[in-house]
Amino acid sequence: MSVSLYGSGQTVLQVVNATYGTTTSTSSSSFVDTGLSASITPQSTTSKILVITNISGVTKGNSNAQVAGQIVRGSTSILVFEDVALSSNTVQASGCMGASYLDSPSTTSSTTYKIQFSVPNSGGSVNINYNGNFTCYSTLTLLEISGS
Repeated sequence: MSVSLYGSGQTVLQVVNATYGTTTSTSSSSFVDTGLSASITPQSTTSKILVITNISGVTKGNSNAQVAGQIVRGSTSILVFEDVALSSNTVQASGCMGASYLDSPSTTSSTTYKIQFSVPNSGGSVNINYNGNFTCYSTLTLLEISGS
């Protein structure tokens, strides 16, 4: 099945979706895995992969804890996003961050995308998929779009 993109001459060839709900924490200023990943095998080397992600979480700690995310293809960072302060001293703040990126992996081999996160200013900690007293879910969607 393919879906035509109106007016573009391109089609969506396949969709892969991953949902992840396990709480993951870090206070590292280096990127660490959230646990959210998905793999797709492009049908053509000219295909593009539209990566869409949404991460739920909560920061806690001191000095305006910041959170940053990144999309990684294989072991290569392809997009760093949302370096934002979400909390202040002893205050907990919840929120979501998301990103989309149109990638050109130029392969027909299985390709894995994953989401990582960090606390750039070392000002506290971040919990992914935990929002106060309940579990949240983060998502990663991969759409293969035919090449032009």
